[in-house]
Amino acid sequence: MKSPHCLKLEKMYLNANVNKEVYDTTQCNFEESKCTITLETDQKYFHALGAIHGSTYFKLLDDAAFFAAQCAEEHFFVLTTSFNINITKPVSKGKLTAIGKVRFDSKNLIIAESFMYNEKGQEVAFGTGHFAKSKIPLSEKISY
Repeated sequence: MKSPHCLKLEKMYLNANVNKEVYDTTQCNFEESKCTITLETDQKYFHALGAIHGSTYFKLLDDAAFFAAQCAEEHFFVLTTSFNINITKPVSKGKLTAIGKVRFDSKNLIIAESFMYNEKGQEVAFGTGHFAKSKIPLSEKISY
């Protein structure tokens, strides 16, 4: 059964303006050890050559890793301090799936990785992020 913490994070994620208004086909499933985010491709995400722009790869990979880290931290908001991506394959159609997992968790730092797959299950990108535990409590004030 999914924890109340992860359910609140899913609601917070899906209600963010960027997901409601720009990335409007976004869906998510957050669990304690894994966060999955999916997005249907659309031409509005394409660069001049007709494939997904790097900003979309970055967003999905960062979001998946970030929420994996946030699922591990139940009291305070985490902040992305660095995030690196590697794009290995262009995508111009179908559903994208980004999966994030925590690799390391200490008192002040969480390191998470994420992988993105096309609708055929082929890896198209991956990333690694460092997330700092802030002093900002998770609360309704930030839509938690």
